[in-house]
Amino acid sequence: MGLVSMTGFADAQGAAAGVRWRWEAKSVNGRSLDVRLRLPMGFESIEPPARILAADRFRRGNIQATLTFEPVDGARALKLDPVALAAAVKIAKEIAAESGLAPARIDGILALKGVLVQDEVLALETPARAARDAAILESFAHALDSLVRARGIEGAKLATILKRLIDEIEQLTARARDASAAQPAALRERLLLQIRELIASRELSEERVAQEAALLAAKADVREELDRLSSHAQEARTLISSGEAVGRKLDFLAQEFNREANTLCSKSADISLTRIGLALKAAIDQFREQAQNVE
Repeated sequence: MGLVSMTGFADAQGAAAGVRWRWEAKSVNGRSLDVRLRLPMGFESIEPPARILAADRFRRGNIQATLTFEPVDGARALKLDPVALAAAVKIAKEIAAESGLAPARIDGILALKGVLVQDEVLALETPARAARDAAILESFAHALDSLVRARGIEGAKLATILKRLIDEIEQLTARARDASAAQPAALRERLLLQIRELIASRELSEERVAQEAALLAAKADVREELDRLSSHAQEARTLISSGEAVGRKLDFLAQEFNREANTLCSKSADISLTRIGLALKAAIDQFREQAQNVE
């Protein structure tokens, strides 16, 4: 299994007991798994098993699934709920009497949730309703399986982008190694300038010169940062090829990439090395942005 994205879309259809339905499922990136179901009134009982189906297939991502119905030709689609209608009419009359406003129109009352319901929700006996709900859940499983495939396709595209960015980071790291060779000469010039300033202010001492030289030498050494950048790039390739859910690890690795690039720029005493460091930060920022879409 390759890299998996958290972005995707899928749908599935089914029919039973005089109705047709359609599931639409879409997924975007998220820090954890968040499943949101939009179900018609009367179908709340399928929500728990639907969530279990989603949790069996996904580890991360904001997933929204919508169930819609349409009648089969010749079937009655809607039925009036007399209890809900009576309650709505009573409330409408009370509001009209207290406020002096015009009475509610019939189309407004019928539009209230629960007044008109799916005929089949009220009509089906328990065994038939259970069979219908099982068929609805089966089609939901098909939609989720299609979503898994869609996220896998997007994941393959992400893997290509991430590997290209890792190539860029490695190339910039190699250029930084070459550019860092100019650091000692640049720091030598800086040290000589500071020595001249100290001589002019009559504050020069051998101990102070030794301290300045040690500080500048430590600042010039960027080998540790470059070695870590190379190590992080290798680890990123390993994670991408692992076939596991590595989104969180890649995001953490991007933070480590950025930390080393920041230190590299702060230690730079050469304009060319600084420019390479800034290019590194740009590539790392793109890497992190793409990694946030990985499951």
